[in-house]
Amino acid sequence: MAAPVRTLCCSVLRLSSRQFSTTCGARAGEKWRKEHGLARSGSEYGPLTDLPDWSFADGTPAPPMKGQLRRKQEREVLARRIVMLNSEVDRGMEAWSDKQEEAKRLEEHKKSLLLKPKGKLLRKKI
Repeated sequence: MAAPVRTLCCSVLRLSSRQFSTTCGARAGEKWRKEHGLARSGSEYGPLTDLPDWSFADGTPAPPMKGQLRRKQEREVLARRIVMLNSEVDRGMEAWSDKQEEAKRLEEHKKSLLLKPKGKLLRKKI
């Protein structure tokens, strides 16, 4: 029974002038979400993914799920990396400014070692 139905569907599709789209439906609205500052999909972050699905009757929250723990750990790793890279940039900027000040101080020291005008040349410059 399945074979005749399949051949029938295939023959109808070949005769049809319409084309089937095989794109993924999960990407729907991705451009709109990005334009409005939201995640690419509705399941990346936000209250639907970050908050627990249920709580106990007395009001205590549910234990975190594996996905929530994984996302929390990923965020902590990312935050640590950001802090580390930021401190590296700060140290680099300090080293660069120290180098610039040292170069400036060395240049002034070289200028102070140059010969000074004497006699008539000294009076002329005043």
